[in-house]
Amino acid sequence: MTELPLQPLRRGLTLQNARAVGGPVALPLLAAYFGVSLLAWLAAAVTLVVAAPRLAAGDIGAATPVLAVHLLALGFLPLAVSGGTFHLLPVMLRNPLRSERRLWTALPLLVLGAWLVAPGVAYDVPAVLWPGATLLASGLGLVLWELGGLVARAPSGRMLVASRTGVTLSLFHGLAALILGAVVFDHGDQPMLGVSHERWLLVHIHLAALGWLALLILAVGRTLGPMLALAPAARPRKHPHEELLLTLGLWLLLAAIAADTTLLACAGAALVLLALGRVAALILRVGRTRRIEPEGPLLHLITGACFLAQAAALGLALITGAEPQQRGLAAYVLLLLLGWAAGVTLGHLPKLLSLSIWVWWPPGPRPKQDALYPRRLAQLEAALFAVGVETTAIGVYAGSSAAARAGAALVAAAAVLAAATTVDVWNRRSRPPAAAA
Repeated sequence: MTELPLQPLRRGLTLQNARAVGGPVALPLLAAYFGVSLLAWLAAAVTLVVAAPRLAAGDIGAATPVLAVHLLALGFLPLAVSGGTFHLLPVMLRNPLRSERRLWTALPLLVLGAWLVAPGVAYDVPAVLWPGATLLASGLGLVLWELGGLVARAPSGRMLVASRTGVTLSLFHGLAALILGAVVFDHGDQPMLGVSHERWLLVHIHLAALGWLALLILAVGRTLGPMLALAPAARPRKHPHEELLLTLGLWLLLAAIAADTTLLACAGAALVLLALGRVAALILRVGRTRRIEPEGPLLHLITGACFLAQAAALGLALITGAEPQQRGLAAYVLLLLLGWAAGVTLGHLPKLLSLSIWVWWPPGPRPKQDALYPRRLAQLEAALFAVGVETTAIGVYAGSSAAARAGAALVAAAAVLAAATTVDVWNRRSRPPAAAA
C-alpha cells in the first residue's frame, strides 16, 4: 500500500532542514497530550453511564450530566485536538512550532484546570472552579500562542493545504466559547442581556462544537480526508469559501438561538450544513474512486456526519415546538457534542499517533504504516461507538432509562477499546520492522 505523504524528513534531509519548513511535533509530546485526553474520555464515558437515567428523565441540569459534559468538553477535546493540530498544522502551514517547551508547560495546566473546572461546575463549588479556570486559561493561552504563530508565519507565496482563515476563525471561536462559558457560569441563572441562561448555554455549546471543532475539521479535512484514503488531494482553492460559509451560518444560528427566532435558525443551520456538505461530498467522491477498506478516522467521520444531520433535524424540530423539549434538548446535545465533535476527534487519535511513530522512526529499516495501526480494533471501536451513541440518544429522547444506560455502557466499552487501540499503537513503536510487517 502506498505510504501517506506526511513524512517531512525524507532521506538525505537533516532534521534541522526539515524543521525549517515545518514538521510534526515530537512523538513524546503528542503521546502525552493524547494519553491524558483519553483518561478524561474514559472518565466522561463512565460518568455518562451514571448520568443516563437523569438525562432520560429530562434532568439535564443535574450534577452527573453536567460533569460528563465538562469532562468531555474540557478534559478530552482541548487536549486531543491540540495534540492533533501539533502534528498536522506545522506540515500543512509550512512552518514549525517555535517552542515545544511551552507546550510541555501548557499540558499540566490544561489537565489540572479541566479536572478542577468539571466538578466545580457540576457541583457548584467556586473555590474549586475558579483556580481551575485560571489554570485552564493559562494553558490554553500557551497553546493558542503557538498555534496562532503557525498561522501568522505561514508563507504567503506558497500553496498551503490548510486554510489560514479557517484555522484562525476556529481558534477565535474556541477562545470565545471558553470565555462565554466562564461569563455565563459567573452570572448565574438569571437572564443576561435579555437572553435566558439556557439559551446562553446553547450558544456556548454551538461555539465550541461548530465554531471551534467543525470549522477546524473543515479547514484540515479537505486534505486529511483524501490523505487517509490514500487518494489525490482536493484541488487548490483561491478562497476558503466553505470556512466562511460555515462561519456565517454559525453566527446566524447563534443569533437565532439568543433571539429565539425560528426562521433565522433555519437559515443558519442550512448554511452550516451546506458548508460541511461540500466537504462530505469530497469524501464521498474519494470513497467511490478509492476502493479501500475504511479505517477508524473515516468511519468516525461518516458516522459523525450522520449524527450532525440528526442533530440538525432534531434541533429544528425543537425550535418549532416539538415535544419533549427537555429530553429532546439532551438528545440534541448528545448527538452534536458526543456523536459529532467527540467522535470525529476520537477516531483520529490512534491513526495520528501511528503516523507520528512512523515519522520519527529511528534511522534504518522502516515498517509500513499499516503495521503500526490495528485497523480491525479501530473499526470495532468505531462501530461500537456509533451504536452506543445512537442507542443513548434514542433512549434519552424516548425517556427510557434502560435504553439510555445500555447505550451509555456501549459508549464506555468503546472508550475502553479506543484506549486499548492507542496503547496497542504505542507498543508497536519498539517492534523491529520485520516483526511489525
